[in-house]
Amino acid sequence: MNEWIDETARLDTWIAARPPHRLIGLDTEFMRTNTFRAKLALVQANVAGGIALLDAPRLGVHTALAASLRDPDCVCVMHSASEDLEALAAIVPEGPSILFDTQIAAAMAGFGFGLSYQKLVATLLGIDLPKAETRSDWLQRPLTPAQLEYAAQDVVHLPELHALLAEKLAALGRSDWLAEDCRRLIERICRAQPDPQPQRAFRGAADWPRERQALLRRVLLWRDASARALDKPRPWILDDAHALNLAAQPPQDSNELFERSKGLRALRTPQRQELFALLQAPLNSDELEIAPIPAALTSAEKRLIATMRDDVAAIANRLELPEGLLCPRRHLEALLGDRAWPAALDGWRKPLLHDTLMSRLAGLVAVSTPA
Repeated sequence: MNEWIDETARLDTWIAARPPHRLIGLDTEFMRTNTFRAKLALVQANVAGGIALLDAPRLGVHTALAASLRDPDCVCVMHSASEDLEALAAIVPEGPSILFDTQIAAAMAGFGFGLSYQKLVATLLGIDLPKAETRSDWLQRPLTPAQLEYAAQDVVHLPELHALLAEKLAALGRSDWLAEDCRRLIERICRAQPDPQPQRAFRGAADWPRERQALLRRVLLWRDASARALDKPRPWILDDAHALNLAAQPPQDSNELFERSKGLRALRTPQRQELFALLQAPLNSDELEIAPIPAALTSAEKRLIATMRDDVAAIANRLELPEGLLCPRRHLEALLGDRAWPAALDGWRKPLLHDTLMSRLAGLVAVSTPA
């Protein structure tokens, strides 16, 4: 039977009454339509076979659950955990002590890349789960019986999936691979800082003068800080097209800024005043010391990326791993752009890929370097 919990004392009692456990199956339901941060609506927990549905807005910090998740001897089993970890930030800001992501585990075990929870349960357990409540309003109260059943099903099978996948990974010698990737995931999601060089993602501005690139960076950093402070989506403050347009041609006065930024839902008078001041203020020497926006790939670089992807595909095929898990294209582009080994490819990936990819890169550098 699933237990609905909306009081802290009741959660404490429920956790304390569970038999000794070293595994918690966890999932969340959240809403993120008009805010920067996800609004946590529901936390589903499977502890020693007992299922609790936790009313997140009423419970607040979930102290007893957070203590269990931070226990260094307790494994938190989740499926496709990245967005859930963001939603859980108010409860466990540093993430669970040990994470076992069943989606990553399934990919490492050879069951497919990016499998949904429903697909994985069907593949490994032969059980078909309902999908009807995927886009429900999880902040409404009371939740419907269908919503409650759907939410509970999302954690019912996690312990069994964990057992099957952990056994498979151990047999393949890949348990440490999963532990490493899960630690990286927690680090990336829970301990990440805002990108200090956001302009580098705007390749269309690669040919801009350094001053304009620096101004674009200033605008993008302001947008991110404003979105966090106001808890509004970044595009509601300033979408990419407006950011590029205003940095390329700053407005002459506040009236022009108003006319050129109509329709942005969270850009009110105070924010427009801040933005106008930023666009008009001179750039200092520190701001001009920026990482330049990478230029578009040359024909030779595009050919090299294609060759590297073939190399990755061959290695992945030999290991029966998905290419996207072994080495996403963005890491190859980072390798090529920085001419240095990406930190994202350290760990278990490095001995598999380093010599092959670096030799390819060395060949390009040798060809492009004058005698």
